[in-house]
Amino acid sequence: MRALLLYLIGVVLFCSCQESQTQQAQGTATTKATAVRATSTGYELLRYGKPYFIEGAGGVRYFDRLKECGGNSIRVWDDNDADRILNEAQKLGLTVMLGLWVERETEGFDYNNYEAVAQQYERIRKIVTKYRNHPALLMWCAGNELGLHATNLKAYDELNRIIKLVHSLDQNHPVTTALSLDSGREVWLLRERCPDLDILSVNVYVDIDKLPKMMQEGGWTGPYIFSEYGSKGFWGESGMSPWVTPIEPTSQQKYEFVKQAYRQHIGSRPPKCLGSYLFYWGNKQEETSTWFSTFDEQGRETSMVGLMQELWSGKTTGNQAPIIKTLRVKGKVADYQEFKATDVPLSATIMTSDPEGDSLTYHWEIKPQAQVKADFMGTAMPALSGLIRTNTNQPTISFILPRKPGPYRLFAFAYDNHRHVATANLTFRVVE
Repeated sequence: MRALLLYLIGVVLFCSCQESQTQQAQGTATTKATAVRATSTGYELLRYGKPYFIEGAGGVRYFDRLKECGGNSIRVWDDNDADRILNEAQKLGLTVMLGLWVERETEGFDYNNYEAVAQQYERIRKIVTKYRNHPALLMWCAGNELGLHATNLKAYDELNRIIKLVHSLDQNHPVTTALSLDSGREVWLLRERCPDLDILSVNVYVDIDKLPKMMQEGGWTGPYIFSEYGSKGFWGESGMSPWVTPIEPTSQQKYEFVKQAYRQHIGSRPPKCLGSYLFYWGNKQEETSTWFSTFDEQGRETSMVGLMQELWSGKTTGNQAPIIKTLRVKGKVADYQEFKATDVPLSATIMTSDPEGDSLTYHWEIKPQAQVKADFMGTAMPALSGLIRTNTNQPTISFILPRKPGPYRLFAFAYDNHRHVATANLTFRVVE
């Protein structure tokens, strides 16, 4: 009898221990800092075991404003200034998709150079080791548009080796990579050569409607993130002048495009979509200083900031940005214009409105067209002096053309008294 009792006690203790171990294992799986879980219809992202849909933006400033607008995450492309970014995000309760910069063949990196490849691998090892336990870290993004114009498939093989390295160092955060898609081929290459990838991220702008088809063509059935989305891009998506300069949409046109794209493809919460990052939260020179910038150089907000607050939180801002409806030069509304060199002054006018009827002030500039990468992806082009012949704080101005033939831009800005700005510009060419 005593032997039977001891046996039954042992069975109970054994089962209890097994159950406890199972619960601990399940707890570990569901309370990782970040994890991806399959659902009956697709996938969802978990943050310490709770569903977490990314409502974020790429950038390095204005994190407090992003938080106020209802955003929850920041994307950065490399570890430059990572300590400040992660610490500020943590204080605000935001997360960070931290970039692990992987060199690109299109910028001269040779994946047949074993020494350079080894140095990159070791650099990434150090970054992951340094930041893997930071409480604001959401996930790693290994590379940005690695396959852009690439021909050496070793780049993909090395990417998968990097992903495996990150997994070996950090089991608490998934790894993604950001692709710029123009077909399903790159998705297929990534799927075939990077089997250890956790999440597919895509930088997509005007082709956002084509994304489901491209993923289907590439055979990707896993989770995905919009790592960049925003206004139509300057690489041909918004139209070109005959002299091959991109036509920039007005701030209001950008507002309308992003609003529709978000509601259809992100806010609708597709079952495999884990969230998105707007490009760009801050001020950045890319073709122009206004193209993707949601703030100007002085921190004034475009209508995109208020739009994101509405989309992320469902709440409208107390005061909204002004609107530039049209920009006319010599009485003509056009995507571009060409002028013969002359000293005769020309006129330009913007038609504006303000949702609250605020009084507006104005500013005009003429800048050379960005010609080289250092101009359109670096420091903002300086304005040319002496060309605006009237007070620039007017909706209508008189200006003269630059003397040197070539491509230029005429910029118009409208400001309210609540630190908001609206933008428009005209690409034009002076010919002899």
